Amino acid sequence: MSNKRQMKSAARLYAVQALFQMETSGQTVEAVQREFLDHRFGAVYEGVEMAEGDADHFSALVDGAVNYQARIDQMTDRALVAKWPINRIDPTLRALFRAAGAELTQTDTPPKVAIVEYVQIAEAFFPDGKEKKFVNAVLDHMAREARPEAF
Repeated sequence: MSNKRQMKSAARLYAVQALFQMETSGQTVEAVQREFLDHRFGAVYEGVEMAEGDADHFSALVDGAVNYQARIDQMTDRALVAKWPINRIDPTLRALFRAAGAELTQTDTPPKVAIVEYVQIAEAFFPDGKEKKFVNAVLDHMAREARPEAF
């Protein structure tokens, strides 16, 4: 994988983490972005170096998820089973769907690339669960709604 692709992949993971942190802590988008850009990108924790992320892509995803949250949440709700609206799903998945929704609606990333990337993130957070298939199905539905011309 090229360095640029690795940095974009890391930015996606950091965006999901940042959106989760914003929801659970009530911090502002500015505070969380600053923390991630200043202290998480490339940081070393217990001898393990965190990946360097693409700062512009990270900021675009977080800003897009925040600025277009209502639209993204509605898109996600339409992709979910009626008995499971977005406010009832796991907060990690909610953050993932919001970051992915921002990428699908606010960037020129090919939808299939975005889906694969976010399914891998889901697998990292839920290695033993069925979330990977669930995320794939929801994101496929969201992508077809957001960018039907790509299918």
